[in-house]
Amino acid sequence: MKNTSNQELDPVTFEVLKNSFITSVDQMAEQMLRTCYSFVIYNRDFSNGLHDADGNCVAQGNSDIAVHVGTLHYTCKDVIRVFKGDMYPGDVYAINDPYAGGTHFSDVRLIRPIFDEETLIGFSQSNGHWSDLGGSVPGSFNVAAHEMFGEAVRITPIRLFHKGKFCADVANMIAANTRDPAAIIGDIHSQAQATQVAERELQRLVGKYGRGQVTQGMEEVQNYVERAVRQRIADLPDGTWEAVDYIDRDPGAGEGMIPIHIKMTIKGDQIVYDFEGSHPTISSIYNSAHGATFSAVVAGMKTFFPDLPLNSGFYRMVEVRAPKNSVVSAEWPVAVTGFLMPFEKIMNAIFEMWSQIMPDRAIACAFNLEYLLAGGNDLRKPDTPIYMFYEWLPGGWGGRNGKDGSDVTTACFGTGLMSQPSEGNERVNPTRADEFQIKQDSPGPGKWRGGAGVIKASTLLEADNTVMSYICDRERAVVWGVEGGLPSMPHGLMVKHADTGEEKWLGSVFSNYKIKSGDKFTRPTAGGGGYGDPLERDTERVRQDVIDEYVSVKRAELDYGVVIKVIDADMLDYEIDIAATEKARAHIREHRVGWARMDPDGVSQMYQKGEINEMDAVRKYAVILDWGSGELMQNSTRQFRESFEKRSVAHWK
Repeated sequence: MKNTSNQELDPVTFEVLKNSFITSVDQMAEQMLRTCYSFVIYNRDFSNGLHDADGNCVAQGNSDIAVHVGTLHYTCKDVIRVFKGDMYPGDVYAINDPYAGGTHFSDVRLIRPIFDEETLIGFSQSNGHWSDLGGSVPGSFNVAAHEMFGEAVRITPIRLFHKGKFCADVANMIAANTRDPAAIIGDIHSQAQATQVAERELQRLVGKYGRGQVTQGMEEVQNYVERAVRQRIADLPDGTWEAVDYIDRDPGAGEGMIPIHIKMTIKGDQIVYDFEGSHPTISSIYNSAHGATFSAVVAGMKTFFPDLPLNSGFYRMVEVRAPKNSVVSAEWPVAVTGFLMPFEKIMNAIFEMWSQIMPDRAIACAFNLEYLLAGGNDLRKPDTPIYMFYEWLPGGWGGRNGKDGSDVTTACFGTGLMSQPSEGNERVNPTRADEFQIKQDSPGPGKWRGGAGVIKASTLLEADNTVMSYICDRERAVVWGVEGGLPSMPHGLMVKHADTGEEKWLGSVFSNYKIKSGDKFTRPTAGGGGYGDPLERDTERVRQDVIDEYVSVKRAELDYGVVIKVIDADMLDYEIDIAATEKARAHIREHRVGWARMDPDGVSQMYQKGEINEMDAVRKYAVILDWGSGELMQNSTRQFRESFEKRSVAHWK
């Protein structure tokens, strides 16, 4: 054993330790991928962390998803609060409590204290999204829940391993309250083993460098990040910036979008994010507790500091003020499982504010994550009759200053998250993928277009007693453009019933909808919003997008004013009509402000008659409708137009 006294770290040792901490967390991820049971976790819906003895975050993994950023230290500190003075080598604790800084009930964290001999030196934490945690809906996402009692099992800090011995009674009690107890027990052991990987690596470092240098390194990596971020903030001008984004609706209230208001103030080397003016909690699961809101703030901000590691040092200069019992600061027992909906609005609003400060890194709105959950009896597998289909799709990120948005990628809340392979879902669930491809015209038009989304259609096969839930947003608060860019398209799901042939628009929010074998369900994901005036997009780029089938010939003219002649589609031979393009662009410039302020009732009538589609409604007329019936959403349209005027119309020449 090396000398354990505190000592100044030399630069080489500091770099070695800093990178070793991160590597140890990445090794935890590899362990989970090899041993997890839940298909959800296998698709990288997990994160890991290394903490110091006070619970502060020292390191997170390189592919950890943003949604867990800024929350792991809260849950570690809550475990310390409960078990302080009663911790032993070989212990592992569990917590999923969103009211103690967690995210939602399905994100279950296992935390292991790490000792050097008898001295506590840190903690390792593994957070995995379990496939089910009870409640009234398969997958534990009940949109209609008003309180946590209709959601899932709340786990306050408990001990799952005591001095290395598995507490089977406690684990089995939790697993018995889920729809897949065997997988839950498997995931517990997987996550516990992952925490053991970090324990082994940290003890190895202590053996090589000594306890003093390692614990000093854990402190110094946080100080390093703090110094770097403070310096960069201090170099920026003091000031205040504001942004507003919306959740689509409160299902228990009247029509109208739910505002999330953020005011960001920079003074010296400190930043304050004030959510005053945000809507009170709503009667669904689309509320965020404090921990998740703080996480959204730091995850959004971290996007503009990509070179710095993320740990608790990053958090020290950030203050978040959120009114109690608001949609961004829900308290027990308000339902919060759908916190991702306000989370991504916060991230995108922060993108917008920081884009004004750092215009070279400016970015438009990204698509919103969507979850499709189904569960019932799998008639193909009599030995495992209960199945749970749990799927999310990729989409598009916003256009950037000087570059198109990323196509068909993960949501902003989880850039390390994998899209589930259709073959994997077909193996474990009675479903068949009929279509899965890029959604043409989904990119928000702009000088720099948004990234493309996708469309997927699936059929339910041999199943019984199946219900479906859809957790999504941006059906009304449509993905927006900036600096004159245009929106993408609304989210929502369509089902076609096999017995009647009826097609029904279900929208973006529903729970426990009954479907039968042979029913087909289809949903697109939006692209990213456009950046800059689409009439300023290089015509050759538009032609190339048509060749690549990102943009149709029709919408090339409608959205970009670029008239393209199809010479030979099979040979990808398309030609720009220069004269017609100049005329089309002049026509759009002359009329587009008037279109964006046209009587919404007239737009609704055109939609109902089939004269326009949903892209025309949001991009040309800035009108929000019920996309099934065509009914005008009057309040939502007013709110959407306020956004459209600020983000698009105000920048047109």
